[in-house]
Amino acid sequence: MKLRHGFLAAAAAATLALSAPVAKAETFKFAFQGNLSSLDPHSLNETFLLGTLGNIYEGLVLYDDNLAAVPGLAESWETIEPTKWKFNLRKGVKFHNGNAFTADDVVFSWKRALSEGSDQIARASKIKNIEVVDDHTIIIETPAPNPILTSDLAYIYIMDKEWSVENKTENATSASADNSGNYANLNENGTGPFVVVEHKADVKTTFKKFDGYWGTMKSNVTEVEFTPIKEAATRVAALISGELDLVYPVPVQDWNRLEEAAGVKPLAGPEARTIFLGMDQGRDELLYSNIKGKNPFKDVRVRQAFAHALNLDAIKKKVMRGASTPSGLMVAPQINGHIPELNTPYAYDPAKSKELLAEAGYPDGFEVTMDCPNNRYVNDEKICQAVVSMLAKVGVKVDLLAQPKSKYFGKVLATGGYDTSFYLLGWTPGTMDAENVFSSLITCQNKEAKKGMFNLGNYCNPEVDALAEKIGSETDQAKRNAMIKEAFSIVQKEYGYLPLHQQPLSWGVKDGVTVNQRADNVLDFRYVVVN
Repeated sequence: MKLRHGFLAAAAAATLALSAPVAKAETFKFAFQGNLSSLDPHSLNETFLLGTLGNIYEGLVLYDDNLAAVPGLAESWETIEPTKWKFNLRKGVKFHNGNAFTADDVVFSWKRALSEGSDQIARASKIKNIEVVDDHTIIIETPAPNPILTSDLAYIYIMDKEWSVENKTENATSASADNSGNYANLNENGTGPFVVVEHKADVKTTFKKFDGYWGTMKSNVTEVEFTPIKEAATRVAALISGELDLVYPVPVQDWNRLEEAAGVKPLAGPEARTIFLGMDQGRDELLYSNIKGKNPFKDVRVRQAFAHALNLDAIKKKVMRGASTPSGLMVAPQINGHIPELNTPYAYDPAKSKELLAEAGYPDGFEVTMDCPNNRYVNDEKICQAVVSMLAKVGVKVDLLAQPKSKYFGKVLATGGYDTSFYLLGWTPGTMDAENVFSSLITCQNKEAKKGMFNLGNYCNPEVDALAEKIGSETDQAKRNAMIKEAFSIVQKEYGYLPLHQQPLSWGVKDGVTVNQRADNVLDFRYVVVN
């Protein structure tokens, strides 16, 4: 099989764009398995949503085609004290409605990202204060030295204060609460290279190039049409028929089909996302279980039993068609802080699993509900079905609740009250650094400190928390990596999470269309070229 890899496509795109800029209008049509649930940049910390909105909103820092942090709405920055950064904001930038971008918009957006309902609270809380020096100069103060501040700023998108106040959208749209009428949920006014001209979340979203954009693009695209198509077979068929220019994800079992079809090809590469299982370790009694008055997952032997019941090689072979990489860590090799010697998955040993369950007082297993998205990750529901089958073989009966991602996230996240006791989730650190995994997924839930906000099962170890705090402020990389290794070792020994694998990037693209396939699975319109 001759798969086209993203970085080669990116190189081709760059060459084409630089050598033969195309002036005529081009429309680019693509489909993803889930919908664009909101236009509010602070509503949901999810890669597809944030990545797509990154074409209409921008942060002080941007990611380029190689995921390097480059100047965005800030032209430059410098550290003036260990906890203070001076940012020089870009002049002459306009929002889509023509309003000028100033320092006040940065302060407003930061505070909005901290508002009730925001899913960006954890990221925004890494800033202690923003001082406005003048319209184009700010000083950001952090609670402690932060070696990866600029990476976090890439996803704190800047909104127009005047437009937001005028339209009474000073607070974020919650992914769980019933405030879908929030103006920013349905309308946008960013500074990015594209504007939204039509948006029906479950039907279609149309973007047009913003003529007043401050930057330059390699893309020759003037209009983009996005259509959510949940069914993989329909998605792939639309690509093969020529209706669409790009679809993702493509089921790995369809790669050969695309190879053999005329005018299209699969586009694959390693993704920096880790798919894992989480278990409720915080409640005294599980939700949706036949065990009353206690929580089996608080017993490390039960978590260990679950780990040894899972056959990751079988999931790779039968569900992922050989395209996944079984993992023992919560971070992928592309992430800073990946420790190769800790990346060995837990061994598949169902006999040991049964012994552990018996020792823990569950010789006949128990029942529990598993929450799973069915349109977010590659073959997500099929993975969950495989997990259900494997656990059944050791006596655990799992009631699978697979839902579209909008309902799934609304249920399991903080805004939904963490309404789950067993779940599948995928995570790509937005900063491409292990610290993000610790502060978001592994640190004990702490609403006041805005820590552990995506630690849905509330795995909690103060020793790991202390290490995570130091990891967040340590600027010596050798010392930092040593602490990351120590913290991951503890989490592994306690079976705090059950990593499954890194999924492949799996896109399908029409011949003549070149794109940049980033390792974080973000489609950046700035690099799309249609020929």
